[in-house]
Amino acid sequence: MNFKDLYRVLEKNRYYVFSQSDILSFFQNEKKCNLKKMISRWKGKGWIYSLKKGLYELTYPKDFNIPDTYVANKLYSPSYVSLETALSNYSIIPEVSMAVTSISTKPTRRFKNKHGLFIYRTIKPGAFAGYYVEKYGIFDILIAEPEKALIDYLYFKRYSNKRLNLKDERLDKDVISRLNKKKLNKYAKLYHLNLEEFYAYL
Repeated sequence: MNFKDLYRVLEKNRYYVFSQSDILSFFQNEKKCNLKKMISRWKGKGWIYSLKKGLYELTYPKDFNIPDTYVANKLYSPSYVSLETALSNYSIIPEVSMAVTSISTKPTRRFKNKHGLFIYRTIKPGAFAGYYVEKYGIFDILIAEPEKALIDYLYFKRYSNKRLNLKDERLDKDVISRLNKKKLNKYAKLYHLNLEEFYAYL
């Protein structure tokens, strides 16, 4: 296997972010020791970029403009984009998140690479719901529904502060008023959240 072979297979199958295991699944006769040497060489030439240990991004022969949110899904799985990043996406909060924030059932983690900072918050498996696949060009991104992103946000705010002061939160009431109340209540139950104070604030 050479880089042309690898590129052809990855591009055909849209594996713009890939692992060593992914390569071995396509090239089953390749030896791990040889593959490690080739990966090191390709990194040195700038043909692939290491997003974290064992995970790579295809960077040659062109820039594939991989969205940060897609990278977030791939960096730590299972996960979906939520919290400040999703709320900003839906204009529920005015500011743009400086990091890509996600929800996972795995332990809390942070990663940093050329795309920026990626933060993952942990929830119980039973609350890992309320997300969908958003199309971004050729990329499929798992992102929370606006209602779930808001409930995730309220949960962690209350979890860390015990008492949430809604007056200090820069939440757009007009956007929130258009959200699906049934979904808000359904997702709040996953965390045993009481939304009476929240609805009174609106």
